[in-house]
Amino acid sequence: MPQLSSPLNRSYWPADTSREVLNITEGQALREAALQAPERWALVEKMPAGWTSLTGVAETGRRWTYAQLLDDATACACWLLLRYKPGQRICLWAPNVPEWVILQYGASLAGMVLVTANPALRAQELQYVLRQSRSCALFHIDRFRGSDMAGMAKATAEGMAGVVDVISLSGWLNEVRQFPREGCLPDVDPRSPAQIQYTSGTTGEPKGALLHRMGLVTNACFVAARAQQHEDVYVSPMPLFHTAGSVMSVLGCATTLSTLVLVVAFDPDLVLQAIEDERGTRFGGVPTMLLALLEQCKAKDYDLSSLQLAMSGGAPIPVALTERVRAELGCDLVTVYGQTELSPIVCQTAPDDSAADKARTAGQPLWQVEVRIAGLHGEVLPVGEEGEIQARGYQVMLEYFEQPEVTAQTLLSDGWLRTGDLGIMDERGYCRVTGRLKDMIIRGGENIYPVQVEGVLMKHPAVADVAVFGMADEHWGEQVAAAIRFKSGVDVCPAEELRQFCRQHIAPHKTPEHWFICEAFPLTGSGKVQKFRLKELVRDQQLSTLPRQ
Repeated sequence: MPQLSSPLNRSYWPADTSREVLNITEGQALREAALQAPERWALVEKMPAGWTSLTGVAETGRRWTYAQLLDDATACACWLLLRYKPGQRICLWAPNVPEWVILQYGASLAGMVLVTANPALRAQELQYVLRQSRSCALFHIDRFRGSDMAGMAKATAEGMAGVVDVISLSGWLNEVRQFPREGCLPDVDPRSPAQIQYTSGTTGEPKGALLHRMGLVTNACFVAARAQQHEDVYVSPMPLFHTAGSVMSVLGCATTLSTLVLVVAFDPDLVLQAIEDERGTRFGGVPTMLLALLEQCKAKDYDLSSLQLAMSGGAPIPVALTERVRAELGCDLVTVYGQTELSPIVCQTAPDDSAADKARTAGQPLWQVEVRIAGLHGEVLPVGEEGEIQARGYQVMLEYFEQPEVTAQTLLSDGWLRTGDLGIMDERGYCRVTGRLKDMIIRGGENIYPVQVEGVLMKHPAVADVAVFGMADEHWGEQVAAAIRFKSGVDVCPAEELRQFCRQHIAPHKTPEHWFICEAFPLTGSGKVQKFRLKELVRDQQLSTLPRQ
């Protein structure tokens, strides 16, 4: 980790320039990996036993060496260039199938922009993505989890101006492999747009973050370097339509000559079996996934002796969860902090950080990025004071695609990006995320941050997961509410017991007034709790109230 010449007194981290930015594209990163380790496994498909292929091929559990992956990606690029022009946008609507990775690299080699779409989107949501991104093609799988994606894709795209093709991935790769690989690829600028990633939508309508190639490749490389990753076996169920999948998993493996074990969709048994079968050394997933793995390990024995490190982020990680991962999964845990608009990671702990820092902070900023904690008027705050986390550097998005007014609210004229997250920086530059500006609860003029209350409740032995949010109140303005998911096989404990537990650790005004039972939290595609949906469920009386006694 970087060592400062003297402790900070202001919450400003100057960019550490000891590592160089990688001025290359995703396609060039794959070429370099294939040159250095052509016979090393690059990609392994992991699907549940008994599943048939989602893309119409005869076999499942397919594997690619780096040389084979480059060959398929190059053929894909040539296939794309016969139909579309560099710079055009193509939309990919599919779960974690190997064809996704091939299209990601193929689009890069062809100089096209990949628009990523969550396979859980419904017709109206998909239409929004296609229209807002002005995509010229839609690639899809035919069916997934009972959904007729082929029918929905055709019906959604019909009559939409600009959408030229609707292309099924069933049998697509066999067609692509017939194309010649020579002499068809353009020069692609590393600063050119690579992807439009739609923000998770934890607070409402998603926005399309336009990310450039050099930012994605460099960030993937820096994240892997901080985690000391090299020639590892990385098991990932993180969705490819999210930067944690397409950047941290796909590009992170390419820049470290690691093997990506691609899990089609998150299932705790499938992930743990993948770690056992492939001798996985690394795992990437959000905190809700870690909780599910821990619960699954109680139901079945797995050989996880190869697992060295888990990487998690996307939501604050309670100290209790950090301790359980080390004790029950037998591996180290590093945490990352970032957001889609930052390609995506800005701060990260390292394996050699202290246990306290890994449990309580998001680590120091990565290389080549400035970070500051800003007050209400943009001023840099003293260390230890809470304010908005802001970042500036190579990895900042180009814009929210064709939304200049929204972009101006987030991306300041001097290059600083407003994250909307609240945090604190200490004198060593370690950052701690304390909440979201929009999630902050104001009760009688007092600011209450859900993450603090959630951290306390996660220590209760009956609680598996919790989400804290604000509810309107005539007297106080807002009151604190908590939705609880209890551990399986554990009796539901009354609200009064949880209230008294909270009051042992936090002030009375921070203790939830309203308590609800939630069997399954509404999540974004990347595993974050959608608190606005929880409020809607409460409003519509779809959550049961926890008994007081």
